[in-house]
Amino acid sequence: MVLEQLRRVLAHPLFTNSKRYPVLLAYAVEQTLEGNAGELKERTIGVEAFGREPSYDVNIDPVVRITAAEVRKRLIQYYYNPDHAGELVIELPVGSYVPSFRVAASREPASSQANSAAEPVSIQRTEPSGDLATSGEAEPASSGLTGRAWTGIAIALLLAAFLGFSIGRVQLRRRPSNLERFWEAITATSSRITYCVGERADSQGVRTAEDPTGELNLADVVTLARSIGPLVLGKSTFRVAAALDTGFAQLREGPVVLIGAYNNPWTLRITENLPLAFETDKKPPRIVDRKDPQKRFWTYQWQIPNKQLANDYAIVARIHDNVTGQPVIIVAGILEEGTEAASEVVSNPEYLNAMLAKAPKDWDKKNLEAVIETHVIERHPGPPTVVAVETW
Repeated sequence: MVLEQLRRVLAHPLFTNSKRYPVLLAYAVEQTLEGNAGELKERTIGVEAFGREPSYDVNIDPVVRITAAEVRKRLIQYYYNPDHAGELVIELPVGSYVPSFRVAASREPASSQANSAAEPVSIQRTEPSGDLATSGEAEPASSGLTGRAWTGIAIALLLAAFLGFSIGRVQLRRRPSNLERFWEAITATSSRITYCVGERADSQGVRTAEDPTGELNLADVVTLARSIGPLVLGKSTFRVAAALDTGFAQLREGPVVLIGAYNNPWTLRITENLPLAFETDKKPPRIVDRKDPQKRFWTYQWQIPNKQLANDYAIVARIHDNVTGQPVIIVAGILEEGTEAASEVVSNPEYLNAMLAKAPKDWDKKNLEAVIETHVIERHPGPPTVVAVETW
């Protein structure tokens, strides 16, 4: 039953369009069924499934962790589709590479599902392998990450370490990757880089009395952590500042990374005259294509009748800003789920390459903007998809 279901899952476009995801899932399932669940560790999978050398550094090459995170997301998406209701469920628990199997419960309202238990299938289990779940797999925070911005920064730096980025002592003797080329506009500078992070505020941009120091969204902290990685590899110096504490003079001092849109006034100002821009005078908020005579636009969508977020959109941009005179990278969603999905584009080579495939070959010599779409399931953004690209 499990092998039959595995074949069914791997035949779905969520997996057939990738080389790595089917390999990891098939390897983990088959090894578990053969009684080798205890051997499913990060290094073993890297060596046996992905052909890495036995001595490879799992921190410099986190292929197993990144792939496992995507497999978990895609399994959630697969089983969320009503067409697959009643099928045997294959899951990859967070913090482990050992899959679990269960017979799916019938679809009922959430209140009754909470009281119904799925029928378990006997399976060998091991303790978690020790790797930490990536930010995309974390339980959603109901009210964001509260506290002083520096607390959020410390958490972000820890998340960056968990994502497996190198401290940068390895000398790379090869052609720069697209990820390195994308970030080169700001990493090549000797100036300190400013991360300008959005924060929670009221509709007038005023912090609440309960938290006058500002409040960071978990998604923005995740985005900060992911985007710090390329800077760590390049050993660039940077600072992190809350959007409402950042002045124009600071933005002129060096390159800037803007995180968040409607909670970050600098993002709205810098994008207002770009081909793809956030509109502030429309409800609901939306991204508009100013070059299109019909002014096509994208805005978040809700599920009916559950009133849950179904789709969100974001802008990823790499530009030279004429106002500040500095290179700027923008990672900003209409809502926080969009921001988190956009952060995957600027940190995951697979998603970045998919975006750049729609850009001209000399994209690194141009200003570049893209609109990113993500399907949101149970408040988690799914894999990002590029729906529009502009260069000039």
